[in-house]
Amino acid sequence: MAHGAAVLLELGGVILGLGILGRLAGRLGLSAIPLYLLAGLAFGEGGLLPLVTASEFIEVGAEVGVILLLLLLGLEYSASELLGSLRATAPAGLVDLGLNFTPGLLAGLLLGWSALAAVVLGGVTYVTSSGIVAKVLGDLNRLGNRETPVILSILVVEDLAMAAYLPLVTGLLVGGGLLASALPVGVALATVALVLLVAVRYGETLSRLVFTPNDEVLLLVILGLALVVAGVAQQLQVSAAVGAFLVGIALSGRAAEAAHDLLTPLRDLFAATFFVFFGLQTNPRSIPPVALAATALAMVTAATKVGTGWWAARRARIGPRGRWRAGTALVARGEFSIVIAGLAVAAGREPSLGPLATAYVLIMAVLGPVLARASEPLRTGLGRPLTALAGRRSARPAAGEMRPREP
Repeated sequence: MAHGAAVLLELGGVILGLGILGRLAGRLGLSAIPLYLLAGLAFGEGGLLPLVTASEFIEVGAEVGVILLLLLLGLEYSASELLGSLRATAPAGLVDLGLNFTPGLLAGLLLGWSALAAVVLGGVTYVTSSGIVAKVLGDLNRLGNRETPVILSILVVEDLAMAAYLPLVTGLLVGGGLLASALPVGVALATVALVLLVAVRYGETLSRLVFTPNDEVLLLVILGLALVVAGVAQQLQVSAAVGAFLVGIALSGRAAEAAHDLLTPLRDLFAATFFVFFGLQTNPRSIPPVALAATALAMVTAATKVGTGWWAARRARIGPRGRWRAGTALVARGEFSIVIAGLAVAAGREPSLGPLATAYVLIMAVLGPVLARASEPLRTGLGRPLTALAGRRSARPAAGEMRPREP
Protein backbone atom coordinates (compact mmCIF):
# COMPACT_ATOMS: atom_id res chain seq x y z
CA MET A 1 0.00 0.00 0.00
CA ALA A 2 2.79 2.43 0.94
CA HIS A 3 4.60 1.78 -2.36
CA GLY A 4 1.40 2.32 -4.34
CA ALA A 5 0.71 5.58 -2.54
CA ALA A 6 4.26 6.79 -3.24
CA VAL A 7 3.89 6.00 -6.96
CA LEU A 8 0.60 7.88 -7.15
CA LEU A 9 2.00 10.87 -5.29
CA GLU A 10 5.10 11.10 -7.48
CA LEU A 11 3.25 10.48 -10.74
CA GLY A 12 0.46 12.88 -9.84
CA GLY A 13 2.98 15.53 -8.86
CA VAL A 14 4.85 15.14 -12.16
CA ILE A 15 1.68 15.35 -14.28
CA LEU A 16 0.33 18.30 -12.30
CA GLY A 17 3.68 20.06 -12.61
CA LEU A 18 3.68 19.48 -16.37
CA GLY A 19 0.23 20.99 -16.61
CA ILE A 20 1.43 24.11 -14.79
CA LEU A 21 4.51 24.34 -17.02
CA GLY A 22 2.36 23.92 -20.13
CA ARG A 23 0.12 26.74 -18.99
CA LEU A 24 3.15 28.93 -18.29
CA ALA A 25 4.55 28.18 -21.75
CA GLY A 26 1.21 29.17 -23.29
CA ARG A 27 1.27 32.46 -21.43
CA LEU A 28 4.78 33.12 -22.73
CA GLY A 29 3.85 32.12 -26.28
CA LEU A 30 6.44 29.31 -26.36
CA SER A 31 6.40 25.56 -26.90
CA ALA A 32 6.28 23.65 -23.61
CA ILE A 33 9.02 21.21 -24.71
CA PRO A 34 12.01 23.09 -23.23
CA LEU A 35 10.22 23.40 -19.88
CA TYR A 36 9.38 19.67 -19.91
CA LEU A 37 13.05 18.87 -20.52
CA LEU A 38 14.17 21.10 -17.67
CA ALA A 39 11.62 19.42 -15.41
CA GLY A 40 13.18 16.09 -16.29
CA LEU A 41 16.60 17.43 -15.29
CA ALA A 42 15.21 18.57 -11.95
CA PHE A 43 13.66 15.15 -11.22
CA GLY A 44 16.55 13.00 -12.50
CA GLU A 45 19.68 11.69 -10.85
CA GLY A 46 21.69 14.60 -9.50
CA GLY A 47 18.69 16.93 -9.81
CA LEU A 48 16.87 18.90 -7.16
CA LEU A 49 14.25 16.25 -6.32
CA PRO A 50 15.03 12.83 -7.88
CA LEU A 51 12.10 10.49 -8.48
CA VAL A 52 12.16 7.25 -6.49
CA THR A 53 9.17 5.09 -7.42
CA ALA A 54 7.57 6.49 -10.60
CA SER A 55 10.57 6.33 -12.94
CA GLU A 56 9.69 2.91 -14.40
CA PHE A 57 6.18 4.03 -15.33
CA ILE A 58 7.57 7.22 -16.89
CA GLU A 59 10.07 5.17 -18.93
CA VAL A 60 7.29 3.04 -20.44
CA GLY A 61 5.12 6.12 -20.91
CA ALA A 62 7.95 7.81 -22.79
CA GLU A 63 8.11 4.95 -25.31
CA VAL A 64 4.35 5.12 -25.79
CA GLY A 65 4.62 8.88 -26.24
CA VAL A 66 7.02 8.62 -29.20
CA ILE A 67 4.81 5.95 -30.78
CA LEU A 68 1.69 8.12 -30.47
CA LEU A 69 3.47 11.20 -31.82
CA LEU A 70 4.49 9.38 -34.97
CA LEU A 71 1.21 7.48 -35.30
CA LEU A 72 -0.80 10.70 -35.39
CA LEU A 73 1.68 12.31 -37.74
CA GLY A 74 1.26 9.35 -40.09
CA LEU A 75 -2.53 9.68 -39.98
CA GLU A 76 -2.21 13.02 -41.76
CA TYR A 77 -0.96 11.41 -44.97
CA SER A 78 -1.69 8.53 -47.31
CA ALA A 79 0.81 5.88 -48.42
CA SER A 80 0.69 6.94 -52.08
CA GLU A 81 1.37 10.56 -51.12
CA LEU A 82 4.27 9.45 -48.96
CA LEU A 83 5.94 7.39 -51.70
CA GLY A 84 5.53 10.18 -54.23
CA SER A 85 7.03 12.66 -51.83
CA LEU A 86 9.94 10.34 -50.96
CA ARG A 87 10.86 10.09 -54.62
CA ALA A 88 10.76 13.87 -54.92
CA THR A 89 12.71 14.34 -51.66
CA ALA A 90 15.58 11.91 -52.35
CA PRO A 91 17.99 14.73 -53.38
CA ALA A 92 17.09 16.66 -50.21
CA GLY A 93 17.81 13.51 -48.20
CA LEU A 94 21.32 13.34 -49.64
CA VAL A 95 21.90 17.04 -48.92
CA ASP A 96 20.63 16.48 -45.37
CA LEU A 97 23.08 13.60 -44.88
CA GLY A 98 26.05 15.53 -46.24
CA LEU A 99 25.40 18.75 -44.33
CA ASN A 100 24.52 17.27 -40.96
CA PHE A 101 26.47 14.01 -40.64
CA THR A 102 29.78 15.60 -41.65
CA PRO A 103 30.07 18.14 -38.77
CA GLY A 104 29.72 15.42 -36.13
CA LEU A 105 32.18 13.17 -37.94
CA LEU A 106 34.77 15.95 -38.22
CA ALA A 107 34.24 17.03 -34.61
CA GLY A 108 34.90 13.50 -33.39
CA LEU A 109 38.13 13.29 -35.40
CA LEU A 110 39.26 16.74 -34.18
CA LEU A 111 38.69 15.60 -30.59
CA GLY A 112 41.09 12.72 -31.21
CA TRP A 113 38.45 10.01 -31.08
CA SER A 114 38.57 6.78 -33.06
CA ALA A 115 36.98 6.69 -36.51
CA LEU A 116 34.09 4.57 -35.21
CA ALA A 117 33.36 6.99 -32.35
CA ALA A 118 33.43 9.86 -34.86
CA VAL A 119 30.91 8.00 -37.03
CA VAL A 120 28.67 7.63 -33.97
CA LEU A 121 28.86 11.38 -33.28
CA GLY A 122 28.02 11.98 -36.95
CA GLY A 123 24.84 9.99 -36.44
CA VAL A 124 24.02 12.06 -33.34
CA THR A 125 24.25 15.33 -35.29
CA TYR A 126 22.56 13.98 -38.42
CA VAL A 127 19.11 12.86 -37.34
CA THR A 128 16.35 15.29 -36.37
CA SER A 129 14.03 14.40 -33.49
CA SER A 130 10.79 13.16 -35.08
CA GLY A 131 9.09 13.32 -31.69
CA ILE A 132 9.95 16.95 -31.00
CA VAL A 133 9.16 18.05 -34.56
CA ALA A 134 5.78 16.31 -34.46
CA LYS A 135 4.95 18.05 -31.18
CA VAL A 136 6.12 21.45 -32.43
CA LEU A 137 4.11 21.18 -35.67
CA GLY A 138 1.02 20.31 -33.64
CA ASP A 139 1.59 23.08 -31.08
CA LEU A 140 2.02 25.70 -33.80
CA ASN A 141 -0.89 24.41 -35.94
CA ARG A 142 1.35 23.81 -38.95
CA LEU A 143 0.17 20.35 -40.01
CA GLY A 144 -1.72 21.92 -42.92
CA ASN A 145 1.10 24.19 -44.08
CA ARG A 146 2.62 23.68 -47.52
CA GLU A 147 6.12 23.17 -46.14
CA THR A 148 5.05 20.43 -43.70
CA PRO A 149 5.13 17.61 -46.31
CA VAL A 150 8.73 18.57 -47.11
CA ILE A 151 9.65 18.43 -43.41
CA LEU A 152 7.90 15.09 -43.00
CA SER A 153 9.60 13.59 -46.04
CA ILE A 154 13.04 14.51 -44.71
CA LEU A 155 12.15 13.00 -41.33
CA VAL A 156 11.01 9.77 -42.97
CA VAL A 157 14.21 9.55 -45.05
CA GLU A 158 16.22 10.01 -41.86
CA ASP A 159 14.22 7.38 -39.98
CA LEU A 160 14.63 4.93 -42.85
CA ALA A 161 18.37 5.69 -42.90
CA MET A 162 18.40 4.83 -39.18
CA ALA A 163 16.94 1.43 -40.07
CA ALA A 164 20.25 0.70 -41.80
CA TYR A 165 22.57 2.78 -39.62
CA LEU A 166 21.59 1.48 -36.17
CA PRO A 167 22.11 -2.27 -36.75
CA LEU A 168 25.31 -1.59 -38.71
CA VAL A 169 26.84 0.60 -35.99
CA THR A 170 25.66 -1.80 -33.29
CA GLY A 171 27.47 -4.68 -34.99
CA LEU A 172 30.66 -2.67 -35.37
CA LEU A 173 30.60 -1.46 -31.75
CA VAL A 174 30.30 -4.97 -30.34
CA GLY A 175 33.21 -6.13 -32.47
CA GLY A 176 31.39 -7.57 -35.48
CA GLY A 177 32.48 -6.81 -39.01
CA LEU A 178 30.53 -5.50 -41.96
CA LEU A 179 29.46 -8.99 -43.04
CA ALA A 180 28.10 -9.77 -39.59
CA SER A 181 26.05 -6.57 -39.70
CA ALA A 182 24.67 -7.16 -43.21
CA LEU A 183 21.90 -9.55 -42.14
CA PRO A 184 20.17 -7.29 -39.58
CA VAL A 185 20.39 -4.36 -41.99
CA GLY A 186 18.76 -6.44 -44.73
CA VAL A 187 16.01 -7.60 -42.40
CA ALA A 188 15.33 -4.01 -41.29
CA LEU A 189 15.05 -2.66 -44.84
CA ALA A 190 12.92 -5.61 -45.98
CA THR A 191 10.53 -5.02 -43.07
CA VAL A 192 10.05 -1.36 -43.94
CA ALA A 193 9.52 -2.21 -47.63
CA LEU A 194 6.96 -4.90 -46.76
CA VAL A 195 4.92 -2.62 -44.51
CA LEU A 196 4.94 0.13 -47.15
CA LEU A 197 3.76 -2.36 -49.77
CA VAL A 198 0.89 -3.49 -47.53
CA ALA A 199 -0.03 0.13 -46.83
CA VAL A 200 -0.14 1.05 -50.54
CA ARG A 201 -2.01 -2.01 -51.79
CA TYR A 202 -4.24 -2.90 -48.87
CA GLY A 203 -4.54 0.35 -46.91
CA GLU A 204 -8.20 0.91 -47.77
CA THR A 205 -9.10 -2.68 -46.92
CA LEU A 206 -7.28 -2.41 -43.59
CA SER A 207 -9.07 0.83 -42.81
CA ARG A 208 -12.47 -0.75 -43.45
CA LEU A 209 -11.61 -3.68 -41.19
CA VAL A 210 -10.40 -1.41 -38.41
CA PHE A 211 -13.18 1.17 -38.46
CA THR A 212 -16.13 0.91 -36.12
CA PRO A 213 -18.55 3.62 -34.94
CA ASN A 214 -17.87 2.53 -31.35
CA ASP A 215 -15.21 4.96 -30.10
CA GLU A 216 -14.05 2.69 -27.30
CA VAL A 217 -13.46 -0.28 -29.59
CA LEU A 218 -11.81 1.84 -32.29
CA LEU A 219 -9.44 3.38 -29.77
CA LEU A 220 -8.41 0.00 -28.39
CA VAL A 221 -7.94 -1.57 -31.82
CA ILE A 222 -5.84 1.22 -33.34
CA LEU A 223 -3.72 1.81 -30.25
CA GLY A 224 -3.14 -1.92 -29.84
CA LEU A 225 -2.27 -2.32 -33.53
CA ALA A 226 0.22 0.56 -33.38
CA LEU A 227 1.93 -0.83 -30.27
CA VAL A 228 2.15 -4.35 -31.72
CA VAL A 229 3.62 -3.15 -35.02
CA ALA A 230 6.04 -0.85 -33.19
CA GLY A 231 7.16 -3.73 -30.99
CA VAL A 232 7.66 -6.07 -33.93
CA ALA A 233 9.58 -3.34 -35.78
CA GLN A 234 11.88 -2.84 -32.81
CA GLN A 235 12.50 -6.57 -32.52
CA LEU A 236 13.59 -6.51 -36.16
CA GLN A 237 15.92 -3.58 -35.39
CA VAL A 238 13.69 -1.07 -37.13
CA SER A 239 12.70 2.01 -35.15
CA ALA A 240 9.44 1.60 -33.22
CA ALA A 241 8.65 5.16 -34.35
CA VAL A 242 8.92 4.10 -38.01
CA GLY A 243 6.55 1.20 -37.33
CA ALA A 244 3.97 3.48 -35.72
CA PHE A 245 4.28 6.00 -38.53
CA LEU A 246 3.66 3.30 -41.13
CA VAL A 247 0.52 2.19 -39.27
CA GLY A 248 -0.68 5.79 -39.44
CA ILE A 249 -0.22 6.14 -43.18
CA ALA A 250 -1.87 2.73 -43.76
CA LEU A 251 -5.13 4.04 -42.29
CA SER A 252 -7.35 6.38 -44.27
CA GLY A 253 -10.89 7.71 -44.55
CA ARG A 254 -13.23 7.53 -41.56
CA ALA A 255 -10.82 5.35 -39.58
CA ALA A 256 -8.05 7.98 -39.82
CA GLU A 257 -10.37 10.87 -38.95
CA ALA A 258 -11.88 9.14 -35.92
CA ALA A 259 -8.53 7.82 -34.70
CA HIS A 260 -7.00 11.29 -34.82
CA ASP A 261 -9.68 12.76 -32.57
CA LEU A 262 -9.58 9.85 -30.12
CA LEU A 263 -5.80 9.62 -29.81
CA THR A 264 -4.93 13.31 -29.57
CA PRO A 265 -5.47 13.61 -25.77
CA LEU A 266 -3.42 10.44 -25.18
CA ARG A 267 -0.65 11.78 -27.41
CA ASP A 268 -0.48 15.02 -25.44
CA LEU A 269 -0.18 13.18 -22.12
CA PHE A 270 2.43 10.61 -23.15
CA ALA A 271 4.42 13.03 -25.30
CA ALA A 272 4.95 15.24 -22.25
CA THR A 273 6.08 12.11 -20.39
CA PHE A 274 8.61 11.37 -23.13
CA PHE A 275 10.29 14.75 -22.81
CA VAL A 276 10.43 14.45 -19.02
CA PHE A 277 12.04 11.01 -19.30
CA PHE A 278 14.63 12.39 -21.70
CA GLY A 279 15.64 14.89 -19.04
CA LEU A 280 15.60 12.22 -16.33
CA GLN A 281 18.42 10.36 -18.08
CA THR A 282 20.80 13.30 -17.76
CA ASN A 283 22.91 14.07 -14.71
CA PRO A 284 23.28 17.86 -14.61
CA ARG A 285 26.84 17.56 -13.22
CA SER A 286 28.08 15.87 -16.41
CA ILE A 287 27.18 18.83 -18.62
CA PRO A 288 29.60 21.70 -17.69
CA PRO A 289 32.86 19.99 -18.82
CA VAL A 290 31.55 19.45 -22.35
CA ALA A 291 29.29 22.50 -22.61
CA LEU A 292 31.62 24.56 -24.82
CA ALA A 293 32.20 21.81 -27.38
CA ALA A 294 28.50 20.91 -27.40
CA THR A 295 27.51 24.56 -27.90
CA ALA A 296 29.89 25.02 -30.83
CA LEU A 297 28.65 21.84 -32.48
CA ALA A 298 25.04 22.91 -31.86
CA MET A 299 25.54 26.28 -33.54
CA VAL A 300 27.10 24.71 -36.63
CA THR A 301 24.51 21.96 -37.02
CA ALA A 302 21.58 24.28 -36.33
CA ALA A 303 22.74 26.32 -39.32
CA THR A 304 23.19 23.23 -41.50
CA LYS A 305 19.69 21.97 -40.65
CA VAL A 306 18.16 25.34 -41.46
CA GLY A 307 20.04 25.24 -44.75
CA THR A 308 18.74 21.75 -45.46
CA GLY A 309 15.12 22.72 -44.88
CA TRP A 310 15.48 25.96 -46.84
CA TRP A 311 16.97 24.17 -49.85
CA ALA A 312 14.37 21.38 -49.79
CA ALA A 313 11.45 23.80 -49.49
CA ARG A 314 12.87 26.02 -52.24
CA ARG A 315 13.15 22.96 -54.46
CA ALA A 316 9.44 22.30 -53.78
CA ARG A 317 8.70 25.89 -54.92
CA ILE A 318 7.65 27.11 -51.49
CA GLY A 319 8.01 30.80 -50.62
CA PRO A 320 10.68 32.33 -48.37
CA ARG A 321 8.60 32.23 -45.18
CA GLY A 322 7.81 28.56 -45.71
CA ARG A 323 11.47 27.81 -46.40
CA TRP A 324 12.47 29.45 -43.12
CA ARG A 325 9.76 27.53 -41.22
CA ALA A 326 10.92 24.27 -42.82
CA GLY A 327 14.54 24.90 -41.87
CA THR A 328 13.91 25.89 -38.26
CA ALA A 329 11.49 22.99 -37.72
CA LEU A 330 14.29 20.52 -38.47
CA VAL A 331 16.80 21.87 -35.94
CA ALA A 332 15.79 19.82 -32.87
CA ARG A 333 17.64 16.59 -32.06
CA GLY A 334 16.32 14.10 -29.53
CA GLU A 335 15.40 10.46 -29.16
CA PHE A 336 17.44 8.93 -32.00
CA SER A 337 20.54 10.93 -31.06
CA ILE A 338 20.37 9.65 -27.48
CA VAL A 339 19.87 6.07 -28.70
CA ILE A 340 22.91 6.33 -30.99
CA ALA A 341 25.12 7.76 -28.25
CA GLY A 342 23.86 5.13 -25.83
CA LEU A 343 25.14 2.36 -28.11
CA ALA A 344 28.69 3.70 -27.88
CA VAL A 345 28.45 4.28 -24.13
CA ALA A 346 27.20 0.73 -23.56
CA ALA A 347 30.11 -0.60 -25.62
CA GLY A 348 32.61 1.37 -23.53
CA ARG A 349 33.74 3.66 -26.37
CA GLU A 350 34.94 7.22 -25.64
CA PRO A 351 33.75 8.11 -22.09
CA SER A 352 33.22 11.75 -23.07
CA LEU A 353 30.84 10.84 -25.90
CA GLY A 354 27.86 10.29 -23.62
CA PRO A 355 28.01 13.66 -21.79
CA LEU A 356 28.82 15.52 -25.02
CA ALA A 357 25.88 13.97 -26.84
CA THR A 358 23.57 14.67 -23.91
CA ALA A 359 24.57 18.32 -23.64
CA TYR A 360 24.32 18.71 -27.42
CA VAL A 361 20.83 17.20 -27.59
CA LEU A 362 19.61 19.29 -24.65
CA ILE A 363 20.77 22.45 -26.40
CA MET A 364 19.17 21.42 -29.69
CA ALA A 365 15.97 20.21 -28.05
CA VAL A 366 15.54 23.65 -26.51
CA LEU A 367 16.87 25.65 -29.47
CA GLY A 368 14.75 23.82 -32.06
CA PRO A 369 11.29 24.69 -30.67
CA VAL A 370 12.41 28.25 -29.87
CA LEU A 371 13.64 28.83 -33.45
CA ALA A 372 10.52 27.21 -34.88
CA ARG A 373 8.35 29.54 -32.81
CA ALA A 374 10.49 32.54 -33.76
CA SER A 375 9.96 31.78 -37.46
CA GLU A 376 6.25 32.62 -37.19
CA PRO A 377 5.34 35.65 -39.32
CA LEU A 378 4.65 39.03 -37.76
CA ARG A 379 1.07 39.47 -36.58
CA THR A 380 -1.42 42.24 -37.12
CA GLY A 381 -3.18 44.09 -34.33
CA LEU A 382 -5.99 41.55 -34.52
CA GLY A 383 -3.51 38.77 -33.69
CA ARG A 384 -3.81 37.03 -37.07
CA PRO A 385 -0.73 36.11 -39.14
CA LEU A 386 -0.09 38.43 -42.07
CA THR A 387 0.32 35.29 -44.22
CA ALA A 388 -2.54 33.37 -42.64
CA LEU A 389 -3.95 32.22 -45.97
CA ALA A 390 -0.62 31.08 -47.39
CA GLY A 391 -0.43 27.86 -45.38
CA ARG A 392 -4.03 26.64 -45.70
CA ARG A 393 -4.70 23.04 -46.73
CA SER A 394 -6.54 24.37 -49.77
CA ALA A 395 -3.30 25.78 -51.16
CA ARG A 396 -2.25 23.98 -54.29
CA PRO A 397 0.82 21.82 -53.65
CA ALA A 398 3.90 22.06 -55.81
CA ALA A 399 4.78 19.30 -58.23
CA GLY A 400 5.83 16.17 -56.39
CA GLU A 401 4.80 17.64 -53.05
CA MET A 402 2.80 15.58 -50.59
CA ARG A 403 -0.20 17.29 -49.04
CA PRO A 404 -2.12 16.33 -45.90
CA ARG A 405 -5.09 14.02 -46.28
CA GLU A 406 -8.35 15.91 -46.73
CA PRO A 407 -11.08 15.24 -44.13
